[in-house]
Amino acid sequence: MASIVSVVGLEKRYRLGKDNFVDALRGASLEIEEGEMAAIMGPSGSGKSTLMHIAGCLDRPDAGEVWLRGRRVDGVRGTELTRIRAREVGFIFQGFNLISTMTALENVALAAEYAGSSRKDAARAAAELLETVGLADRVKHVPSELSGGQQQRVAIARALVNGPRIVMGDEPTGDLDTATSDEIVSAMRAVNRERGTTFLIVTHNPEVAAACDRTIRMRDGVVETAESRTA
Repeated sequence: MASIVSVVGLEKRYRLGKDNFVDALRGASLEIEEGEMAAIMGPSGSGKSTLMHIAGCLDRPDAGEVWLRGRRVDGVRGTELTRIRAREVGFIFQGFNLISTMTALENVALAAEYAGSSRKDAARAAAELLETVGLADRVKHVPSELSGGQQQRVAIARALVNGPRIVMGDEPTGDLDTATSDEIVSAMRAVNRERGTTFLIVTHNPEVAAACDRTIRMRDGVVETAESRTA
């Protein structure tokens, strides 16, 4: 398969004070194939989230290269960077990040409107995706009226509304109990299989990783191994 994301020799240093810094990435390299569902695991501070944020154009490396669908993007700036973030990569975070005063439908549609869709088209796409993730009967509910698992399903729909080829999740099940976590992983896997959407998931949960095609293990800012589920 062709790579959808390729990162080469990523380095990232965060300065904490005048003479205090941490090297989050120390030459990390990784390829993610089109259509796969991969997990990134490793101890706290191993660079998992930093690698994902840079691969998704949410942050920039100090050195190295980031390639998205065959195009180098680590130097992209301005409106083109905004377009990539809005349309080419979807994001799911641990804390859901839903707007409390908006319904499930409005939360999802807003992402489409932000990317340039009309209000009518955005609402239609949002409704279709909420049905896909099993929330057709919750479209008019605000986040406080939804369970944690339902809120994360809304976040998945929001990540998908602009048709990205890859969705990146930073501990997307971290705030959920085991049963709800399993439901969210199953929802992501269903989207992966039915739509061919690639997923890259940062997780501490070995059960989440076991549900993926491949587990990428990081330590001290580098990728140590990238094992398939059947290996």
